[in-house]
Amino acid sequence: MRLNPSRSRARDRSSVLGRPEFLSLNVPPRSTSKAWRRAGPSRSQQNPSSEGPADPPDEDCMLLNPSFRGIALSSLLAIDICLSKRMSVCVHGSSSWAGVRSAVALLALTGHGVTWVCGTLLCLSQSDTPAGQELLVNLLIALVLDVLTVAGVQKLVRRKGPWDMSPGFLDCVALDTFSFPAAHASRAALVSKFLLSHLVLAVPLRVLLVLWAVLVGLSRVLLGQHHLTDMACGFALGFLHFALMETVWLSSGSCQTLLSIGTFSWGSGP
Repeated sequence: MRLNPSRSRARDRSSVLGRPEFLSLNVPPRSTSKAWRRAGPSRSQQNPSSEGPADPPDEDCMLLNPSFRGIALSSLLAIDICLSKRMSVCVHGSSSWAGVRSAVALLALTGHGVTWVCGTLLCLSQSDTPAGQELLVNLLIALVLDVLTVAGVQKLVRRKGPWDMSPGFLDCVALDTFSFPAAHASRAALVSKFLLSHLVLAVPLRVLLVLWAVLVGLSRVLLGQHHLTDMACGFALGFLHFALMETVWLSSGSCQTLLSIGTFSWGSGP
């Protein structure tokens, strides 16, 4: 009996598609696909880690076309960190300038907030002239303003020093716990400008006062506590505090009123 040619060709085709190497070409039945859909979430939903590494966060992605401003800021920041670390020659006892580390630390202490606030209060308790009391009261207000402003900016920026050193006890008392801006530099600029403007000093003393302010700001860089930009911004902030204090300068009568409601006993009245 002769077979139909079309049926023989269909039988041959089905036998060829049934081979193992052609099984992937077969379409699964509809019942199987429906059961697979009802089975639940896909493998990617059940085990997301099996698909490979996830996309990196945005901060880890490389910018292929950075702006000129971003390149300039990154370059300046890198230069600032590099120079600050190179100038930190008194950080440890094994540093290159370890022999003068104690002297540099003592110089930095002369610009500390605790030193100047306590010293101003001591001088105020011993002063018996209205002019001296006026000067000291305004200096005390300027110092308190400087400490609070610098502490607020440091808490806001929260920049670490070039060597990420923990602050000392006196630094914690004066709220000088971060790097930007440099509190010692701000205070040195404020005090030096204040004394140069309100005291009659000889030329050598004026030069020494300016040199002291510069060395106090630089001492914190040598000790590895601040960057160079921290010191520069600290100087600028100190001059800003002085200008602000000059605009709200308290007169002698106002100072005497403040002293009269204080807890100290003054030698003379207004």
